[in-house]
Amino acid sequence: MERRTIGATALAVGAVGLGCMPMSWAYTASRRRGEESLRAVHRALDLGSTLLDTADMYGPFTNELLVGRALKERRADAFVSTKAGLLVGDQHIVANGRPGYVKRACDASLRRLQTDVIDLYQLHRADPEVPVEETWGAMAELVRAGKVRALGLCAVGVRGGRRSGARLYDGTIRQLERVQQVFPVSAVQAELSVWAPEALESLLPWCAARGVGLLAAMPLGNGFLTGTLTPGQGFEPDDLRARHPRFTAEMMAANQPVVAGLRRVAARHGEHVTPAQVALAWLLAQSPLVIPVPGSKRERWVAENAGAVALRLTGRDLAELGRLPAARGSWD
Repeated sequence: MERRTIGATALAVGAVGLGCMPMSWAYTASRRRGEESLRAVHRALDLGSTLLDTADMYGPFTNELLVGRALKERRADAFVSTKAGLLVGDQHIVANGRPGYVKRACDASLRRLQTDVIDLYQLHRADPEVPVEETWGAMAELVRAGKVRALGLCAVGVRGGRRSGARLYDGTIRQLERVQQVFPVSAVQAELSVWAPEALESLLPWCAARGVGLLAAMPLGNGFLTGTLTPGQGFEPDDLRARHPRFTAEMMAANQPVVAGLRRVAARHGEHVTPAQVALAWLLAQSPLVIPVPGSKRERWVAENAGAVALRLTGRDLAELGRLPAARGSWD
C-alpha cells in the first residue's frame, strides 16, 4: 500500500482515508446502519486506508462513539483525526474557540474514541469572538500534554459566486499564517475535487512550501462524482444535499458533463474502473501531500475507494480531467 505523510510530523496514513461523517450525520438518517458502518471502518483498515476522519459535532458525538468501537480493537492500525470548535444546536451551528472549552472537548473526544492520544486534532472553525492564536495555543498545550500528536486547521467555508481559487482561500491562509507563529500546522483540510479544484491554486502551494498535508474533503463531490446520483432524484429533508445549491435538479443536470468526463477516463482503464476511482486517482496525482478523505458508510464503497491507489492516470487522462468544468450551483 502506498503511503502519505502529514506534515513535518511524518505520521504515515493510507493514501486514501475514510471520512466517517456520513455514518452519523449530514446524510439521510434512514439509511444509517451502525453495524454496517462499523464493518466499513474495519474494511478500510484491512485495505490500508488507515486515516479515520471524524469530529465531535458529527451526530453530535455519535460518530466519535462509533469510531471508538473500532479503535478499541484496532488502535494500532489507525491514524485518528478528529475536530473541535463547533457546537451543534437544534437549528444552528456556532463556533467555540475558548481555550478551556477546547481542552474539555479534547478530553471528551478521547473518551468517546477510546484512545489515549489523537493523531491529528483539527480546529473545525475559528471562533470570531476569540483570537485564533489563543485557541491554537490551547491546542498546542494538548500536544505538549501528550493527548494530541499533531494539529490541523479546516479551511474557512465560503459561500457566494464563483471566484478565483487564490481569493477563495485568502481567509484560510491568513489564519494559517497566524497560527503557524504559535505552533506548527501539520495538515489543512479543504474541499478539493475535479469539480472544485480551487485549493490547487493557492492553498496547496502554501502547504507544499511548508511540508503541510492537505486533506481533500468532499473528494467525490458529496457523491455526485461517483455517477450514482440522478438529476431530480430528490433527497430526504435531513440530507444536506436537499438544501445544497449544487444539488437542485437543474444544477445536477447541468453538471453531468463532469461525470461524463470521469466515465470516459474510467473506460480507458477497463470495465471495472469507476468514475469515483478516477476522481480519487486525480487527487493522488496532484501532490504527495494530498490525501483524499472520501466519506462512506458501506463496505462496498470503501473497497472501491481504496482501489483508486492502484490506478495510474496517463498524461492524456490528467489533461482531460483538468479541462472539466467547475461545479455549477444555483448561485451561478
